[in-house]
Amino acid sequence: MTIHIKAFYDKATGTGTYVVHDVLTRQAAVIDPVLHFDSAAGTVGTRLADEQLSYVDTENLQLKYVCDTHAHADHLSAAAYLKAKSGAKTVISKGIGEVQARFSQRFNKPVVADLSTLYDVLVGEGDTLTLGDVAINVIATPGHTSDSTSYLIEDNIFVGDTLFMPDVGTARCDFPGGDAAQLYNSISRIHCLDDNTTIWVCHDYPPSHRKASLHTTVAESRRSNIHVNDNMNESDFIAVRTKRDSSLAVPKLLYPSLQVNLWGAQLPAPEANGTRYIKIPLTTKENANAN
Repeated sequence: MTIHIKAFYDKATGTGTYVVHDVLTRQAAVIDPVLHFDSAAGTVGTRLADEQLSYVDTENLQLKYVCDTHAHADHLSAAAYLKAKSGAKTVISKGIGEVQARFSQRFNKPVVADLSTLYDVLVGEGDTLTLGDVAINVIATPGHTSDSTSYLIEDNIFVGDTLFMPDVGTARCDFPGGDAAQLYNSISRIHCLDDNTTIWVCHDYPPSHRKASLHTTVAESRRSNIHVNDNMNESDFIAVRTKRDSSLAVPKLLYPSLQVNLWGAQLPAPEANGTRYIKIPLTTKENANAN
């Protein structure tokens, strides 16, 4: 064993976040970190991120990277916070610029042309990062979002929202830039990995009969994922995914998450009174019906 994986779970958002380190050099990466956000109180908390920093310190690790698999729409990323506390480099898909542009007008926030001012490392298909002698292989897995990325580390793949636990299924594809056919192809690439490859998910929303779980195998996912498995073709998947997406509500933290995560996981700048604000775009029912 050359790597060790420590999983953390945020029950409020159903998010799995991970510290992965090279056993020999003690270099580490955090994947999909979480800030706590109480929308009713307007408070942001760092408890889980601080737990990860404490773990890094206790295990005598050097935090080298903080990697997001995509611009999350259901929780705030703690990437900028962890960078500020540790000096680690933030990592995200270079496709983040396209997603930011789609939502720029919605939030009345400017597109940032030089993304290096927001993120330290922009990655794409086939890129490789290293933790000591351990490779982090970047695999583009669009479909849920156009910037969705998976990180393959030895016989472990961190898939973000692309796949969930087999009894939960797959990510939705109805966000701007989402595409069910792309998601099917991305999952097919994951399902072509060795059967024993461990899939680490970013979210679990467990049914009532079991506790939250954050990992499965390629073999199990390919055999029994309720949305995409060996007995389903692309047309089957698109039909299932499209029907389900049409019934889903907007994620509760969509607007807070995107206006933070698409701009470097940095909280909005304080306004003249010294207070930071999250914007919630409003649409009247009349306008909604007209559209």
